[in-house]
Amino acid sequence: MKKRELIQAVATHTDVDNKTAAKLVEGTIDVILANVAKGEIVNISGFAKFAKIKRPARMARNPATGEQIKVKAKTVAKITALKGFKDIALGVAAAPKVNTVRKAAPAPAKKAPAKKAPAKKAPAKKAPAKKAPAKKVVKKAVKKK
Repeated sequence: MKKRELIQAVATHTDVDNKTAAKLVEGTIDVILANVAKGEIVNISGFAKFAKIKRPARMARNPATGEQIKVKAKTVAKITALKGFKDIALGVAAAPKVNTVRKAAPAPAKKAPAKKAPAKKAPAKKAPAKKAPAKKVVKKAVKKK
């Protein structure tokens, strides 16, 4: 599911228009990103935990040569799926029901028909090109013994 599809599904499920759903989804993502960038841990219970982790410098081994090398300290993003998400994804628990059918929007009021523009003259048509006569296909019958 892509972001646009997620927005459409949220709009349908919550019975709001796509513009409002897009603002909600984008706003949620922005808040999560801003807080994780500051170094805070964002924990959405039953779903996932988002964190920024600082890894210290360490010694590692090059698997091709066996040589010891030094790995620099770095910061990484870590997303951990929580138990509620894992249970639903693995089929242990039932998935929540989602509205998939959107209620029809009320029909707009009918307006008076607009005045028609004056008809324009159609351009002259050229004569169609002559087609070659179609060749007949002859099928041969196969005798069975």
